[in-house]
Amino acid sequence: MQQREEKQLEAAVESLISRVAHVKNALHSFIYKLENEYERLTWPSVLDNFALLSGQLNTINKLLKNEKTPSFRNQVIIPLLLSPDRDEDLAKLTEQRVPVFSHEIVPDYLRTKPDPEVEEQEKQLSVEAARIGPEVAQKQIQTLNKLCSNLLEKLNNPRDDRDSESAAIRQSKPSFNPADTNALVGAVAFGKGLSKCRPPGPVAPGHPGQGPMMSGGPTLQQVTIGGGSGQQAGMGGPVAPQQQGQPGKIPSSIKTNIKSASGSMHPYNR
Repeated sequence: MQQREEKQLEAAVESLISRVAHVKNALHSFIYKLENEYERLTWPSVLDNFALLSGQLNTINKLLKNEKTPSFRNQVIIPLLLSPDRDEDLAKLTEQRVPVFSHEIVPDYLRTKPDPEVEEQEKQLSVEAARIGPEVAQKQIQTLNKLCSNLLEKLNNPRDDRDSESAAIRQSKPSFNPADTNALVGAVAFGKGLSKCRPPGPVAPGHPGQGPMMSGGPTLQQVTIGGGSGQQAGMGGPVAPQQQGQPGKIPSSIKTNIKSASGSMHPYNR
């Protein structure tokens, strides 16, 4: 009886080692593609690799849950020899991952429980879960299921339906005030509602009608006439150049300004 159980245990361990080796080879191949063939790697290929790994892990779970497989939880592993020296056989067996079987690494590799910090967090979660009553837990489950169902419906709906829903939302809730928009357009285009008063501040010198007035008449500014070149007047801009054969001729616009000045004589008014 004992020999039969030992043979079943050895066969189960060999089968488990073979399945794990398949998972390891699939992981190596996938990691190699990610590191060296990422430029040619497509999303369907990535999904195929994930599907392969998922299928292999499911096969291992089925193997462990099989009735013919002995329970590995009842088996105890006891380290017979611990040494700080390098063990070549162990390094070859573990593909150079565990070269030494010492007191430092044995607790990590032979651990049957999670780390103390993880175990403490699990205890806290278990206590918080025990505080929630069955009714409250059922309500939370129903709310979560409803949210997930709504999210799946939105993801499964065609894009046109989502566009129509967003358009309906925009039409029902306008994001602007038409009265404010019309008032702004009227103010910019026609000056509607703008104040007509001049803003306070000093008046810039040199503009016509804004300088100091001469006594007894309108403003008269100095005019300079060149003998053979272009004329320039202080009336706010350049004067057209003289034509040939008409030296020293005063333009008609300047003559009009000179005649309109009352009680003043200009040297060019001859």
